[in-house]
Amino acid sequence: MSAHAVSRIGGEEEAREPGSVREPSAPGGAADAPTPAFAYVTALAVVALQLATGWRYGLFRDELYYLACANHLDWGYVDHPPLSIVVLAGVRALLGDSLLALRIVPALLLGFLVWLTARLAREMGGGRFAQSLAALAVAIAPQYLALAGFYSMNAFDLVFWALGALLVARLVRTNDLRLWRPLGVVIGLGLLTKISMLLFALGLAVAVLLTPLRRHLARRELWEGVALALVLASPYVLWQLRHDWATVEFTQNAARYKNVALSPLGLAAAEARDVHPLNAALGLLGCVWLLFGPTGRRFRALAIVFVTTFVVLAVQHSKPYYLGAALPMLLAAGAIAMEIPTEARSRHWIRPAVLVVMVAGGALTAPLAIPVLPVETLIAYQRALGIRPTANENNRLGLLDQHFADRFGWEELAAEVARIYSALPADERARAGIVTRNYGEAGAIDYYGRRYGLPAAASQHNNYYLWGPGSGAPSVFIMVGWPTRDLASVFAQVEVVGRVESPYAMPFETRWPIHVCRGLRLPLNEAWRRGKMFI
Repeated sequence: MSAHAVSRIGGEEEAREPGSVREPSAPGGAADAPTPAFAYVTALAVVALQLATGWRYGLFRDELYYLACANHLDWGYVDHPPLSIVVLAGVRALLGDSLLALRIVPALLLGFLVWLTARLAREMGGGRFAQSLAALAVAIAPQYLALAGFYSMNAFDLVFWALGALLVARLVRTNDLRLWRPLGVVIGLGLLTKISMLLFALGLAVAVLLTPLRRHLARRELWEGVALALVLASPYVLWQLRHDWATVEFTQNAARYKNVALSPLGLAAAEARDVHPLNAALGLLGCVWLLFGPTGRRFRALAIVFVTTFVVLAVQHSKPYYLGAALPMLLAAGAIAMEIPTEARSRHWIRPAVLVVMVAGGALTAPLAIPVLPVETLIAYQRALGIRPTANENNRLGLLDQHFADRFGWEELAAEVARIYSALPADERARAGIVTRNYGEAGAIDYYGRRYGLPAAASQHNNYYLWGPGSGAPSVFIMVGWPTRDLASVFAQVEVVGRVESPYAMPFETRWPIHVCRGLRLPLNEAWRRGKMFI
């Protein structure tokens, strides 16, 4: 290889020293435009909004499960990697596990995502308006508001994708090969957060092959980044090996039995609805600008990452929100594409008009994403807009979308189980076990049951299955979530003793009664093994 590296950016060739830093001209000459105060204010506003409204409606199903996982720290779990659980354990140690304490981290992560998207627009040459629009686009997206409205791996995942996109854009802009190392760290930590970061890595690999970044394949810095990512992710891979690739079984079952199968067009339409139609238009504009724009084409690696991600998710019939992590890069690009034609002073009035439209559109949809309204007012608001509840899974819905419905019924469940538990004879209470159909029910009993002195719940769902049925050999079981006919084949005596009443919860949580069962017909370990549910 010669002493000079040759790079093609936007069809032009330029000779320079390998690893040298290049500061190219930017769209509109805005390469060094400072991040406007509007972007910072928007980031702080979404954090404040999340914390101000997050106390409504109660804990989300996955939060209850994550708290249970935080009691069993490990290098992996059936349905998620370990990093978000480790952070949750730290949050709980410092702040406790109240609803507000759990909501602080995702709220801060959403604010960080808003800022990162503005910075990404700046990195690609966006001026003050482009950065403001990019920040606002993320802030109004119902999908991001909803995902950051409760504690889960998803808020972390959004940030790692945005960090990766920012580093790729800077790598393209500066040709600083050293950036492959922090990019590898981001990908590795992203894989410890959510395995969908594999899609970012795959998309980036495709982009390297299809763009001038392919010249970096001959440089050690790229491979050092790859090595860093693999080293960071290796403990999770080793956990999978020890547990027979449990996550592979989980994802296969979810695709086959749980997720709603969408066509590619259906996936695109659902994502356009969930991120806001205004953002869908802005993202489409950004994708076009990245692929074909005279100044945007140099950053087409980001569009390639998005397109690759979309193709894989469409083939797998994945949930629409999986695509959401790849969208901020298009929103940043779309904001630049909006900025360029409004540079003339005579057109400057368009810019505040666009921001006002975005704010108005976001205000219209915010109650559908975060608990701004009391629940009965929300139901009336949905009806006034002609909106029906939607779900990404094959479950029948009630009055609310799943991301709201999964916050109701848990306290009622724990109270009803406590009533049933207390009604047992004293000798049976000492040998009673509580077994639930899914991890939400088990997590609710573990969290809310503390006030009633309930024993820890067991479940055969996902990682609860790996934790086993508990110590001892219960002689009586309080069974939550099963139809009577299924239990009759396993127990000699099955008695209906209660039911959960919650008008806003998911219908399947109130469909089946609670049973007290006696006389297990087969050994407990065998019954446990037969009932495994990775889904």
